[in-house]
Amino acid sequence: MKLHWLFVACLSLLTLVCTPAFAEGKDPSRLRVALLPDENASTLIQNAQPLKQYLEKTLGKRIEIVVTTDYSSMIEAMRFGRIEVAYFGPLSYVLAKSLAPGLEPFAVGVEDGTPTYHSVIIANAAGPVKSLADVRGQSFGYGDQASTSSHLVPRAHLFNQVGLDGDKDYRPVHLGTHDAVARAVQAGQIPAGALSKPIYDMLVARGTVDASKLVELELTAPIPNYPIVMQGDLAPALKQSIRDAFLNMSSPEVLAAFRVEGFAATDDSAYDVLRDTARILNINLGEM
Repeated sequence: MKLHWLFVACLSLLTLVCTPAFAEGKDPSRLRVALLPDENASTLIQNAQPLKQYLEKTLGKRIEIVVTTDYSSMIEAMRFGRIEVAYFGPLSYVLAKSLAPGLEPFAVGVEDGTPTYHSVIIANAAGPVKSLADVRGQSFGYGDQASTSSHLVPRAHLFNQVGLDGDKDYRPVHLGTHDAVARAVQAGQIPAGALSKPIYDMLVARGTVDASKLVELELTAPIPNYPIVMQGDLAPALKQSIRDAFLNMSSPEVLAAFRVEGFAATDDSAYDVLRDTARILNINLGEM
């Protein structure tokens, strides 16, 4: 009798595992789409309204635009399934992937025909920093610690170009967002700092910062652009629809939420260069 009930129990479990609902993955009626908090949250959400409307029409789903308080909270939200789709910075994606291996990057922003961008190192025009070497002994502004173009890559650039180690040769100051770095350098609160070149150009175009009070010292080497990432346990048909929605996105109004001209297909290997950069700088990504 015990063997009979054991057989029935195993058969029931096998049936549950093999049911289409289980095998096909999640297909929620609402998709939470997160944007990287590299600027003011209210500005990001306002600029993303055309994106929300486009995705609702294209996917036939209710879309909720999410902007978390910082990079770490976005990584955690994706890790624990509180977000279905996210627009990560390159480094924050790598950090999220290390914690949640099932995440799938599928699209990368394209600017000027290439899926890369640069970090720019800026200085106050009236300040003491006239070249990279002058950063020695000074405070230097970064954004979030998990930022690619406002921390990891310019930190590596300072080390590779002029041998400056952020642990001993200058004072890193983390200000959270890219626009905060630009404002602080303009105000002379810090003599120099680094941020995304596209974001810097946008801040100048908007009049948020005054380019006449700032100097662009150097651009870094190209960086793989921000990826769009989705949860790997979504239904295959839904994943394909999401992939198509981004890769076929063409409206400048919708794309403005990402500051890109379009998206191209990508995969995890495109971001190995950031893992290598962290290794060279002896940065343990698991401790960031």
